[in-house]
Amino acid sequence: MTVTETSRPATRERGSDFARLSRRIAQAGLLDRRPGYYAIRISLVAALFAGTWALFAAVGDSWWQVPVAVLLAVAFAQVTLLAHDLAHGQISRSRKKSRIAGLLVGNLAVGLSYGWWMDKHTRHHANPNHEDHDPDVSPDVLIWSQKQAEASRGLPRFIGRWQAFLFFPLLTLEGLNLKVSSFRALRRKSLKSRGVEGLLLSAHVLAYLGAVLLVLPLPKALLFLAVHQACYGVYLGCTFAPNHKGMPVLTAEDELDFLRRQVLTSRNVRGGRLVNTALGGLNFQIEHHLFPSMPTANLRKAQPIVREYCASLGVDYVECGLVESWGQALRHLHEAGRPLRAVRT
Repeated sequence: MTVTETSRPATRERGSDFARLSRRIAQAGLLDRRPGYYAIRISLVAALFAGTWALFAAVGDSWWQVPVAVLLAVAFAQVTLLAHDLAHGQISRSRKKSRIAGLLVGNLAVGLSYGWWMDKHTRHHANPNHEDHDPDVSPDVLIWSQKQAEASRGLPRFIGRWQAFLFFPLLTLEGLNLKVSSFRALRRKSLKSRGVEGLLLSAHVLAYLGAVLLVLPLPKALLFLAVHQACYGVYLGCTFAPNHKGMPVLTAEDELDFLRRQVLTSRNVRGGRLVNTALGGLNFQIEHHLFPSMPTANLRKAQPIVREYCASLGVDYVECGLVESWGQALRHLHEAGRPLRAVRT
């Protein structure tokens, strides 16, 4: 995909295009905290998380633990989405409080390094879909552009030929990948509070594996772990992939201002309350990228303002259904791997 040319708004106001939009959003009160919303959401997610573990203990040694593993994957994903909101300062203005809560929610509850993920996600927000600066489109296992395909070697080159077909199967490993990456990040001296992060991550693994092995015999325990981690990875992948995959991939040659850099590389996903809840509000990805600290509950209210403003600028504002967004992402992956299918070496 290519970045389209845009025009300036007819009305003249002071500041950049983004500054003018930001003033409108602030005047509407959409950057204000939503403590009531988060109190209810945190309570519901905590009840789901604790309730699922209680159900696991009550079911005991039974093959009925398989659907419990699926439910626990949903609980883990919802906790992870709360950690995302904490990292962006949506829940509390205090960085210290957000960090402490993030460590408990991320490291201890789901085994995800809060510090590592926050650093990675911050770099993504600064340069979304940028080949050189966004870690989410770096050619790790998957490749995101034909330029990356031509330069690929090893595993990415092997997988890249048919990565669109392998995308969802690979997502089953994403939960495990996040844990491995979290522990690997502990070796970085730049990671703040490595000792605390490592202690909480270790406590999570010991409690998680200990609970499963205490209740289930080894064969059922292994099945439970496999189903839980696979579903958790697929859930997260299906939540984050629709937001940018299949949108323009930027290079050093693309010189865009902040507003266009965020809007033109993001995609909104249409849907009702079920989609909003399942995706943790990330279906309003354009608004989230423009205003990362905006509480999730306000993104829906900001959408008509942002959409109308983008239309006045001539900036493409992309939104589609959930299934269609997955289709666009898969088509983009298939097209990115085309050079590898043309020349097999």
